[in-house]
Amino acid sequence: MRILIIEDEKITAEDLVHSIQEVRVNFEVVKTVSSVKSAISFLKTRPLIDLIFSDIQLTDGLSFEIFKEVEMQVPVIFCTAYDEYALSAFETNGIAYLLKPFTVEAIEKAIQKFEKLTHQKDDKLTRLIEFMEHNVQKTSPSILIHQGEKIIPVNFDNIALLYLKNRVVKVHTFNKHIYSASETLEELNNIQFPDFFRANRQCLIHRNAIKSAAKYFNRRLALHLNFPFEEKIVISKEKAPAFLDWLTKK
Repeated sequence: MRILIIEDEKITAEDLVHSIQEVRVNFEVVKTVSSVKSAISFLKTRPLIDLIFSDIQLTDGLSFEIFKEVEMQVPVIFCTAYDEYALSAFETNGIAYLLKPFTVEAIEKAIQKFEKLTHQKDDKLTRLIEFMEHNVQKTSPSILIHQGEKIIPVNFDNIALLYLKNRVVKVHTFNKHIYSASETLEELNNIQFPDFFRANRQCLIHRNAIKSAAKYFNRRLALHLNFPFEEKIVISKEKAPAFLDWLTKK
């Protein structure tokens, strides 16, 4: 998930970045701006943003002015020291209202609300996983990739990762090719599901893609892959036992 932070207090902005990354290591803060003017300027470039954390009282006005100037449907989590703006916040794409000083637990709850409200964004990956789980066979089938007029079969034995990026299911192969998955599940053939593990909501990983696993914060596991990958893949503490059990079963 790509996040924009609108906050004019540098220490608060840095604390917010740290808190977000603590509760969701796969969330990326792509930009921090400190004023109404700079936020409008940035958002008018139409950046790929999934969620906004915004203060309300900024040095040059109220952040509500930003969303009046720039039409957008991105959910906003408002972080402010004042409770008098709650009604206006929820009239302006607001999905949560956090009073300063916020806590990591409050950030976690706000993000959980965001994930619940936008759960439909993961539907494609969820349907893909359900299809895979109900089609376990001893064969080594392929997924069909559509590129223009071409239809490319990619064998599942050659797939290292299936992951969500910008709401699209990506197929990362062991030979370093990256494709966008077909939108229709009917074009998928069967798959040997036991070779894959659901690392988190965004990622399915093949066991041969894993070089090692290391202890991470809060009893989680961070995966080290056999190839470069831009995002850290983390297994939750709840999934860690099942993951280690799966990793030992060839």
